[in-house]
Amino acid sequence: MQDMFDLTNKVAVITGCNTGLGQGMAVALAQAGADIVGVNRSDPSSTQALVKKQGRRFHSVIADMSKVETTKLVIDEAVTAFGKVDILVNNAGIIRRNDSIDFTEEDWDDVMDVNVKMVFFMSQAFAKQIIAQQSTGNIINIASMLSYQGGIRVPSYTSSKSGVLGLTRSMANEWAQHGINVNAIAPGYMATNNTQALRDDEGRSTEILGRIPAGRWGTPEDMAGPIVFLASEASRYVHGYTIAVDGGWLAR
Repeated sequence: MQDMFDLTNKVAVITGCNTGLGQGMAVALAQAGADIVGVNRSDPSSTQALVKKQGRRFHSVIADMSKVETTKLVIDEAVTAFGKVDILVNNAGIIRRNDSIDFTEEDWDDVMDVNVKMVFFMSQAFAKQIIAQQSTGNIINIASMLSYQGGIRVPSYTSSKSGVLGLTRSMANEWAQHGINVNAIAPGYMATNNTQALRDDEGRSTEILGRIPAGRWGTPEDMAGPIVFLASEASRYVHGYTIAVDGGWLAR
């Protein structure tokens, strides 16, 4: 059974892994045996150190994840560094907040470009490489609770994450025949830099925790089991599914 979760000699490309959930997932994949290609806008030195501490290799790619031409360059660099790719984690994402009545076209386009458009074209570049390698591959997209709910003051983010859920199903339908599993993880309320303001607001934090059956904020470590499962042979017959890692938020 342990062999089914073993990622030894696998190469995982993960976007947005310099902090938070991305860093946690990169370390988990390394603990399971994978070498990591980290794609970020800034230097991921702390993630690199944590991955190397697991005895795995780390190759950093500094890239602008809002430009489609970046996708092929990232995959090509990963193959140059490690000879192949096996796993893609589309974690990079941005959010803009404003009342919908005042939301700008720029804030709409910026979020949709990074959170949906780049997820598709990054996945497409990865899929083409897997087919060329004549191997199997695993794509894991990072969705959100707002893939299921409307949210407030985040119209482009909600639309983008709803799009990620649908896109995951669509790509799975077409690429399963090529041995490519496409699935997603929808994190709940996680204790990261992005939620610091919410956690510092005692009233809002209490309100959020009151709806989470687990009674606590999630952590990057809570993503470890799901990401390794979806990246491994253990999920070979799982296609087009989004796993909620939310402490029971959606069940309440």
